[in-house]
Amino acid sequence: MIAAQSVVDDKEGAKNAIEIIQDSSNGTVEIDGPQRILDLLVTPPAAHKKHVERRRDNLKPGINKIRGYRVQVFSDGRDQSTLEARVKMRANAISQRFPKYRGQVYTFSSSPNWYCRVGNFQTQQEAHSALLELKRAFPNFAGEMRVVNSEIIIIKQ
Repeated sequence: MIAAQSVVDDKEGAKNAIEIIQDSSNGTVEIDGPQRILDLLVTPPAAHKKHVERRRDNLKPGINKIRGYRVQVFSDGRDQSTLEARVKMRANAISQRFPKYRGQVYTFSSSPNWYCRVGNFQTQQEAHSALLELKRAFPNFAGEMRVVNSEIIIIKQ
């Protein structure tokens, strides 16, 4: 675990944060955190791709529900009288503009909020690419779009 220290400028010269860490740890820094996050930090990107390929290989024929990512394009709980209509309008706009997402635009309610999410992405990189594409297409509500963890549906033939 890394302990934070403040660095004070004095007349004899201050040490920067890197020097303090090197002096106190002999150049070795331990990071304490959830194993999943630590694995992502130290695993090269090529290994992530292999992990996704292994996960795809483990899918059964038919409908598979797994953890993945979606792009959230709407989330609101204000003005309940028009909320459902607004979320459905946004979902329809995305389906019309991007036929590749038809069947992958999900609207649902978790009281008092309504949500619209797009896609079934197995990697965060795929979801981020879709996010950028959607933000360019719909700049008026780009500020509220984001990638979220979600249970996704993968159909294997």
